[in-house]
Amino acid sequence: MQLKWLEDFTALAETRSFTRAAELRHVTHPAFGRRIRALETWAGTPLVDRSAGAGGPVLLTAAGTRFLETAQQMARDLDGSRVELHGLAGRQARSATLTTGRTLARTLVADWLVQLKPVLKDGELRITTRALAETVRLLEQSEADFSLVYHHPALAVTLDARRFTHVTVASDRLVPVARADVQGRPLHTFADAAPVPYLAYAQSLALGRLVADHLANNRLAPRLLRQVESDSADATYEYALKGIGVAWLPWSMVHADCKAGRLAHAGDKGMEVGYDVWLYRPKRRLGPFAEAVWEVLTDR
Repeated sequence: MQLKWLEDFTALAETRSFTRAAELRHVTHPAFGRRIRALETWAGTPLVDRSAGAGGPVLLTAAGTRFLETAQQMARDLDGSRVELHGLAGRQARSATLTTGRTLARTLVADWLVQLKPVLKDGELRITTRALAETVRLLEQSEADFSLVYHHPALAVTLDARRFTHVTVASDRLVPVARADVQGRPLHTFADAAPVPYLAYAQSLALGRLVADHLANNRLAPRLLRQVESDSADATYEYALKGIGVAWLPWSMVHADCKAGRLAHAGDKGMEVGYDVWLYRPKRRLGPFAEAVWEVLTDR
């Protein structure tokens, strides 16, 4: 079955003339006739009544009359699908998908959007937030162009080096902070004799695994009293601001609060957890807009 056969048949039904229909379809009379025959072969039954001979108008058989409406609808549907696919291909060429975690989307990606403003005039950057394993899966299955992830020995990110490449785009650290009092001192500190109220991350978060690894392998780890567990760094940040306890938060998220005296360090440098941020992409060439995004983000 070919779309042009359906369009030929519709033209023949409308003109009732092989000659006129062939002209409208910009093919020779013999070629047009062969295409109608091919459609009839596909249908398995005659669609045109040729008993009237060359002089009279073309009539459709009962099967042809019944098939006409179906042919017209099929032609419209196929043509509409083709237009839609062409439009989709065009949108894909003018778009890119970045998958990352919620905290990175709020901090690093927000800064990137300022740098990308000139490029965004020519396309759309779609940002999806997922857990670490899911961001990797989306990249592997070609559902994303880029994956922005934390890099640390405690986090296992396994991507085939033959298919994917990466660059280090940032370095950050998790800093234990607590709400500051009027003198700018933390309400909770690791120097306290009693266990310190602790705002923990869920283990489903990459940041949670970083902090858990740090505490498990640090002989000077403070005594902590878990009071809240959250799967959102944003929520944990708000809890810390309200004085609920100590939280390990990205310095990129809290440095302004520490400078303004809203938050304060609850421990020394030995309690911080450093990590890098890697941006992954496939080694194959991406669409024009995605390549433009990559060029801006890696031009450092």
